[in-house]
Amino acid sequence: MSDATTANLAALRKPFPGESRAYGKARQELLADEVELQRHIDRVSAKRQSLPDGPLVEKNYRFKDPNGDEVGLVALFGDHDTLVTYFWMYGPERDRPCPMCTNLLGPLDANANDLMQRVALAVLGRSTVERQLAFAQERGWHALRFYQTLGDDYALDFGGLDPKTGAEWPVMAVFKKYGSGENAEVRLFWKGEMTGEMADEGKDPRGGPDLSPLWTVLDLTPQGRGDKWYPKLAY
Repeated sequence: MSDATTANLAALRKPFPGESRAYGKARQELLADEVELQRHIDRVSAKRQSLPDGPLVEKNYRFKDPNGDEVGLVALFGDHDTLVTYFWMYGPERDRPCPMCTNLLGPLDANANDLMQRVALAVLGRSTVERQLAFAQERGWHALRFYQTLGDDYALDFGGLDPKTGAEWPVMAVFKKYGSGENAEVRLFWKGEMTGEMADEGKDPRGGPDLSPLWTVLDLTPQGRGDKWYPKLAY
């Protein structure tokens, strides 16, 4: 941030009644960083939006929709040409779904109807669609659309399933559709690709910015996220 911009922020910020000089100085410096962070987020978003055409999806991935019908990936787009998907850790071997996935899907459900004005949105899982819907009803989710992946090709190809250990991993992926009808061409636009090997020491692998409001809110607090603390399915 330029000195001129920093000076403008100093003039624009209104000190809180009773704050110390040390607090005001530190908060002013932090405000400059927060403005720069927002600008960096915008720069990263612009880079993401300007990606060239991604790889063509040539496999005929199959899913079971909420009505129990078998459909292809193209059907998940509905009337949109962009599809946002989240593969969650709720395979048939799990008694209950992943708490972290559950924590993300709650706020996503609250925003789903707004999101679906602009894009299609689908939650994918290896458990039966009936089992996924039963858990959604338990949590009070009403807007999300759940699909069962038929076979494990999708999970294996997109990094949601470790072929050696059988461990599941969450995957956010965005697809772009070209053309219309069953013969439409689908390409991968973007997927989260940060792995444990890329994470800083002591940190979980995560993309930026975090999609979960949980972490964004905790980052605003004195204690932050805590050490090895995770949400639970019940308290």
